[in-house]
Amino acid sequence: MAMKFPRQSGILLHLTSLPSPYGIGDLGRPARRFVDFLSRSRQRLWQVLPLHPPGYGESPFQCFSAFAGNPLLISLDMLRDEGLLAAQDGLPPPDLADGRVEFNRVRQYKEPLLRQAFAVFQHGRKPCQYHQFMAEAHWLPDYALFMALKHYYGGLPWNRWEQPVARRQRKALQHYRQMLREEINYQCFLQYIFFTQWRQLKKYANDRGIKIIGDLPIFISCDSSDAWANPQLFELDKDGNPTRVAGVPPDYFSATGQLWGNPHYRWAAMARDDYLWWRQRFKLLLDTVDIIRIDHFRGFEAYWEIPAGETTAVNGRWVKGPGKKFFATVIRHLGNIPVIAEDLGVITPEVVRLKECFNFPGMKILQFNLHSHEKEEFLPHHYEANSVVYTGTHDNDTTVGWYSKLLPGDLAFLRRYLGLRGNETAEEICWQLIATALGCRSNLAVIPLQDILCLNSEARMNYPGTVGGSNWQWRFQHGQLTPDITEKLAALTTATGR
Repeated sequence: MAMKFPRQSGILLHLTSLPSPYGIGDLGRPARRFVDFLSRSRQRLWQVLPLHPPGYGESPFQCFSAFAGNPLLISLDMLRDEGLLAAQDGLPPPDLADGRVEFNRVRQYKEPLLRQAFAVFQHGRKPCQYHQFMAEAHWLPDYALFMALKHYYGGLPWNRWEQPVARRQRKALQHYRQMLREEINYQCFLQYIFFTQWRQLKKYANDRGIKIIGDLPIFISCDSSDAWANPQLFELDKDGNPTRVAGVPPDYFSATGQLWGNPHYRWAAMARDDYLWWRQRFKLLLDTVDIIRIDHFRGFEAYWEIPAGETTAVNGRWVKGPGKKFFATVIRHLGNIPVIAEDLGVITPEVVRLKECFNFPGMKILQFNLHSHEKEEFLPHHYEANSVVYTGTHDNDTTVGWYSKLLPGDLAFLRRYLGLRGNETAEEICWQLIATALGCRSNLAVIPLQDILCLNSEARMNYPGTVGGSNWQWRFQHGQLTPDITEKLAALTTATGR
């Protein structure tokens, strides 16, 4: 069974969006300053997106590993504090845009410094924590070799490497483990540093009463160490190409559906060892965060399967997932798990029954429910306590942006529902929506920071079904978190009993 959550609230903000002089948020001082803001504003939750190393398109939902951490989030300041970088190494940083993450420029800046820190680490005595980490990270040997090979092959996906390597022939792997030993050690170092810094940040947050909500994407990238090391668990052909891929049918976000392109799982093969790979994923994430948001929960009941080669998601079909057996097995091995089920999209009675069977709270999105055609039972005053309410998520427009695009009928409905006069500013509307979320019965309420700051569509984090553009790039500046905003959020949180 799921754990019952007390009445609390928090903020959705990915780590890359934190302010920093280094062009991207990191696990150091900017993150701690944000935790301090959460504490002062009486928030108890910080929700982040997946923490894994992103691949094509920089999406945290399309990663090179389901286990590894993103090295770009490593704090250079903390490396200096540990003596792995000299005080002036990499300073001053290049002029990187304040409001956006320029991922390639950030990589070009940080990578030489991370390699410099690795060289210092290699020449020193390894702490016992490093040896313990290496012994416990079962996924690390495959991941480190995968990333070393990817570096060697110039970034090519693994199914385009030489066949003996792509197919993991023993002699080929032995040869490259020896030849790429230094690069493999570098990848291990990055993971050790990432998880060391992350756990220090998590402790800092937990000590101040803040819990971290992490994200578990249901699918992984074909170009990942997991698919390369475990091809028998995925719908791949003999050359490592997906035969059936993931997505969703036409919906609110796209008239032709979303073609994600991730390979589907061979669920029957996974069931033979009691879903060991999945249990390992859950266990690592439970060691890393306090609460798990399961992305695309409905895919465990039934998933949209699209033949490889299709250009849209229209010609897919629903296929039954592992359902109750899967979650019962995970819980039997790991005990009660603190889970939020992302139950958005095409939700059938079967999906609802699966969620209710384990008492998982689902998600409520104000932007989806506050329109003129919504059924009475789905309006915010009917939200059940065992749920998590959002104004919007990383896949939605900001509330200010959403409001500016409302059709006349929906605008009239919103004004009636919220009791608006009609002359409110965009900022007043935004805070009215935040108050609606915090005031409803849902035990948990999570507000994107963009809404706390009342920002327009330029601050949107992602446009689902698209790659590139401004996706995943938004960042805020610490000066935007003014004392007035802190006090306003704290007062509203107290007034709504959170």
